[in-house]
Amino acid sequence: MVREINRRRVLSGIAAGSGLALAGCLDANGNGAGAGAGDDPDADEVDAMVGTLLPVTGDLSDLGAPIRDAAILPGTQLEDEGVAYEIDIREEDTETDPEAGISGAESLVNAGYPSITGAASSAVTIAAAQDVFIPNEVVAISPASTSPDITPMDGNYLFRTCPTDALQGPVMGEIVVEEEGAQTASTFYLNNDYGQGLNDAFVETVEDLGGEVLEQVAFEPEQPSYSSELESALADDPDVLMIVGYPDSGVQIFRDFYSDFDDGTPIIVPDGLQDENLPANVDNPMENVFGTAPAAAGPGADTFTDMFESEYGSSPGVFTAQAYDATSIHILAQLRADELSGPAVSEQVRQVANPGGEVVTPDNLADGLDLAADGEEIEYQGASGEVVFDDNGDLEAATYDIFEYSMDGFEVTDQYEYN
Repeated sequence: MVREINRRRVLSGIAAGSGLALAGCLDANGNGAGAGAGDDPDADEVDAMVGTLLPVTGDLSDLGAPIRDAAILPGTQLEDEGVAYEIDIREEDTETDPEAGISGAESLVNAGYPSITGAASSAVTIAAAQDVFIPNEVVAISPASTSPDITPMDGNYLFRTCPTDALQGPVMGEIVVEEEGAQTASTFYLNNDYGQGLNDAFVETVEDLGGEVLEQVAFEPEQPSYSSELESALADDPDVLMIVGYPDSGVQIFRDFYSDFDDGTPIIVPDGLQDENLPANVDNPMENVFGTAPAAAGPGADTFTDMFESEYGSSPGVFTAQAYDATSIHILAQLRADELSGPAVSEQVRQVANPGGEVVTPDNLADGLDLAADGEEIEYQGASGEVVFDDNGDLEAATYDIFEYSMDGFEVTDQYEYN
């Protein structure tokens, strides 16, 4: 089932520094010559150079490693299809830390990469954009940074294939009030740009719909206990508790909740806490927990899923389709640009993604490279959906999965279209 929600109320691999030199340069282990051997690629000898800046370690690592895998998948796909283009992909690990993210971004920029897939954490993306991407005119497309604070940043060098939480917050708020019938809610959110932005959008929507927000409690990541903070958030017995965080902290949060506060209170969570391993790690089926996450609802979703499962032996997770799309757009934009520079690539991002021209999907990505290289008009429709960037580099619309937890992981039970 697909439901539509309008914005009427709220808007009324691997190791850090490793590289993959693709299109004929992969060895049997998937390690490239050139960049993979520790040397910077020569822009005159490759057709596309894409960096990835994603969290393989740190608080977001459980989600970050599959996102990284999806970000490099277009290169593997094109290599397997024998395209006639040299495509170089290099990886950097942000460690889910802004300072490490800045360092990784600087490494990619200094090595000559004109565009980058990343980061994932909103705090890391904001820091890297302010200190590295925008000053150096390097294009970044984040597949997972959803903070509304990113919107007013430079829309010529910072894009997102994931929707802003200015969309997800209202979706969560409308579900809580209109679907769950809650009259009161409290929030428990990670003290960073992602947590604060989503909290604010959710609170505004709940209050606009006539609900009451009782408590808003921020928490720090990776603490040994969250019992006192949870006690504050639940003090006034809300009808629903919203929790915003990442899996590593989420394990301890839910262990403390089920140990000390489990009275059946419904809990709604966003994409950052969609993790199939979470119930097993918490040792509880978490049947009172449901959530929202950007869907993979594009015309190439099935093809992407099949490729991901074949390459990695597991199902793609949240933001993986968005990561695949980000890298695909980078490659198409670079081939259509007249040179491998940030400004030249920036001019082509909307040209290859927004409506108009021959449709390119994950099914015919190799053909899309030829069209882009010939300067033809193309429209990339991805694994995650149609990728239409507005003037800020944000998506104009989004589809969200609604999921529920059980001991076996999570199951998608519904979808919402937010236009």
